[in-house]
Amino acid sequence: MNTKDVLAILKEESTATDYERFLKQLIYKKSGSNEKLVIFEVPNKYLANWIKTKFLNNIKYAIEKITNQKPKIEIKVIGEKKGTKKEQSDSIQTSKLGDSTILNPSYTFDSFVVGSSNQMAFNASLAVAKKPGVQYNPLFIYGGTGLGKTHLLQAIGNYNVELGKTVIYVTIEQFMNDFTFALRNQNMEHFRNKYRKCDLLLIDDVQFLSGKEQTQEEFFHTFNELHSANKQIVMTSDRLPSQIASLVDRLKSRFEWGLTADVQIPGLETKIAIIEKKSELNGIKLTKDVIDYIATNLDNSIREIEGVLIRINASANLLNQEINLDLVKNLLKEQIKEQKENIKLPDIINIVAKELNIKPSDIKSKKRTATVANARRIVIYLTRELTHNSMPDIAKFLGMKDHSSISHNIKKANELIEQDENFKIIIENLKNKVINKEW
Repeated sequence: MNTKDVLAILKEESTATDYERFLKQLIYKKSGSNEKLVIFEVPNKYLANWIKTKFLNNIKYAIEKITNQKPKIEIKVIGEKKGTKKEQSDSIQTSKLGDSTILNPSYTFDSFVVGSSNQMAFNASLAVAKKPGVQYNPLFIYGGTGLGKTHLLQAIGNYNVELGKTVIYVTIEQFMNDFTFALRNQNMEHFRNKYRKCDLLLIDDVQFLSGKEQTQEEFFHTFNELHSANKQIVMTSDRLPSQIASLVDRLKSRFEWGLTADVQIPGLETKIAIIEKKSELNGIKLTKDVIDYIATNLDNSIREIEGVLIRINASANLLNQEINLDLVKNLLKEQIKEQKENIKLPDIINIVAKELNIKPSDIKSKKRTATVANARRIVIYLTRELTHNSMPDIAKFLGMKDHSSISHNIKKANELIEQDENFKIIIENLKNKVINKEW
């Protein structure tokens, strides 16, 4: 048996993302392996823990398929000497109190795309990772769903796990479940040892503490004990502490003791950079026109973007064809159709007017100044691109004669996109704002 044989089966049985990020890094260690024990090595301990937790059954299946045997599986770190650490085996043991939570090893600072929308949150997270408990304690990161808050949270954790720190990462829901279980089983000592004796406590989606009075009380004391011991606390939420309903004032004030940093909707350039980075990490080759199409037609959720990239790559592999613009347009047509149904013409007018610093009423007026005519042309182009409105519908709404004037404006806009790079950038940025509902 060799690594190549095992990886070939794992590649078939796993998603492209799981294979490229995790399983591809497995190295079969012939020395020490036998009929009853198969040893694999990986570059670091959190990758070893992740593979052991998530992919052990996949590896067992691959080995059984090759050898027709069911040996024990051991995942070790490259260079780890026998006997210096507790051996990793296929029986997953419950972590000792104080052991770090298993984190997603792909969530690192290196794999995070930094732009103007998340620069402050990134810098604060990196500072906290390098000097936990020294400054920005607590760090409170807030922003919309799918914009990278969990990535930053776990990047802090992964950085410190490598340094031997004890890191606990949980969602607030997991914290509440652990608390309820400990109360029911009269085992609060176990619970408090876990949450109050770590070096870093990372809590995701803390807004769900809302209305949970008993859990808030426990979290208040956990927070105080960690903070007084200079242990780092990092939390994420979809809103500011002051905006979390039914959260007691003393928790609101403590959440604001350190630093609050927001993660905003990414601009078009950052969105393109995210797609390029995610494509690289997933081993997907995309042309510039495909990247631009995805960036200007998809919502801002990084999770959604990554899911679409995996879907595109899988479809290309199954159809045995290259990834091109036609393939991507066909795959995303239903998704974009649904998106179009949620965009209204008045919304487009409001965004264009705001960006070009004119009144929305001017666009619907009879004014023919260069600025108003240009804004009207952009509105017409974007409406045809992003909604289901027909040309007669657009003409009627804008008070124009008939659909021929709409057709003329669309033709002119297409010419300008081809000839004028500045106009093309304006169109792409406005398209991005409309799709992301920035009205």
